[in-house]
Amino acid sequence: MESDALSIISDGLSAVTEGCRLPVRMKNSEDWPKAEVICLRQVKGSLMYYVHYVDYNKRLDEWVSEDRLDTRKIEPPQGKEDKSHAATTATTGVNTPKKLVNNTVQPASCTSVTSSRPASPNQGDTTTPTPHTDSPGITGPTVLQHALQKKRKRKSLPSVDGGGEGGPGGEGDGTERTTPRQTGSLAAPGTHDDAITRMKNVELIELGRHRIKPWYFSPYPIELVTLPCIYICEFCLKFIKSRTCLERHLTKCNLKHPPGNEIYRKSSISFFEIDGRKNKVYAQYLCLLAKLFLDHKTLYYDTDPFLFYVMCEADGKGYHIVGYFSKEKESSEDYNVACILVLPPYQRKSYGKLLIEFSYELSKFEGKTGSPEKPLSDLGLLSYRSYWTHSILQVLLTVRGGGEEGEPPSITINEICEQTSIKKEDVISTLQSMNLINYYKGQYILCLQKDLLEKHQKELGKRIIRIDSRCLHWTPKDWSKRSK
Repeated sequence: MESDALSIISDGLSAVTEGCRLPVRMKNSEDWPKAEVICLRQVKGSLMYYVHYVDYNKRLDEWVSEDRLDTRKIEPPQGKEDKSHAATTATTGVNTPKKLVNNTVQPASCTSVTSSRPASPNQGDTTTPTPHTDSPGITGPTVLQHALQKKRKRKSLPSVDGGGEGGPGGEGDGTERTTPRQTGSLAAPGTHDDAITRMKNVELIELGRHRIKPWYFSPYPIELVTLPCIYICEFCLKFIKSRTCLERHLTKCNLKHPPGNEIYRKSSISFFEIDGRKNKVYAQYLCLLAKLFLDHKTLYYDTDPFLFYVMCEADGKGYHIVGYFSKEKESSEDYNVACILVLPPYQRKSYGKLLIEFSYELSKFEGKTGSPEKPLSDLGLLSYRSYWTHSILQVLLTVRGGGEEGEPPSITINEICEQTSIKKEDVISTLQSMNLINYYKGQYILCLQKDLLEKHQKELGKRIIRIDSRCLHWTPKDWSKRSK
């Protein structure tokens, strides 16, 4: 009887292959959600499985042992043509399109976001990608070198645009793009063949006084990702293999703050503007660091068309990076943010809203409305929706209190946009999400509920740190009339 049970278990484990799905017990939990097996490897004689929990954020992906697998309910891998990570795109919002040999790209199955940047390279190579099980070149300098080679051909070759939720609808000979697209800031690995980029490859980083467990893959050099910890200089963001090397580096590093211009300072909070062309090395190091905590979009290379705004906390030892956002120098879509990130040690301290507020303050100085690049991550959407809600309510409360006697206060959508610099589409979607717009006697009216106002006042009371426009010393540049 016991031998039969062992035989059944053995048969079940032999059916567990890359791409199959089955229930897996989550860490520190008794839940058994469905998970997709991304990779298998031998560790000290035991087989370990890297799994992605379907309908869960990729932050929860992990290596599990065979005792956490329910092999009674195995779903075999999908067909060869369908091995794109559909489960991942449902949580991250982006899928990289397939590239055909004849340099045509099929449209995404859902809403896609077309970048406002110049066309990116599409080399038209017909080589089938190397299977992910033996592809060490995906990590490290090889990625950057290959990407920079593609960058040189950008002007003469067609572009590849990123898709929205859901995979591309293209069909062809199976040739697929194995590097992130180079337009905008979208750069998400998108096929089963680059499954190695779907796995967290860095165990731990040390940044200043913080030790942080990364959430996602980042293409740090292969010789570093095998180490138990990567040490990063918190001022120049250079990555170093040991604490001894870091201490030696700190004696030589002459930076105590990010390179670039300090354009804002109030109390201990400062913002630095960094040109991705003038400070290319720092910008690339920043992107590598950010990729550890951003899955659905970031850029690894080609930082020339971007500006980076780094927020720091200052003390006697220097300016310590808290978070940042990047934006395109020229954006026909009026995007005022490409990527935005608050590092994990500083999250849940209202710094995210401070970064968002600062981005809109820059838009006010430019005299135009702005919007973040879409799609937003799950955390990004929550932060932006909260900021939009409070900014719009603040305007409505001001109008309500300043109306003429006997006349109901009135305001247009365009006036709200002008006062907040929030784009019209975002204003309308926010008003709809709050259920404020009603149609009454042939016109649209806004109804402010008491409980909504009380919640608004309570949330504002928690925000101690705000952007003071008087402390911002910055002049907008017309990048169309100057070199990037």
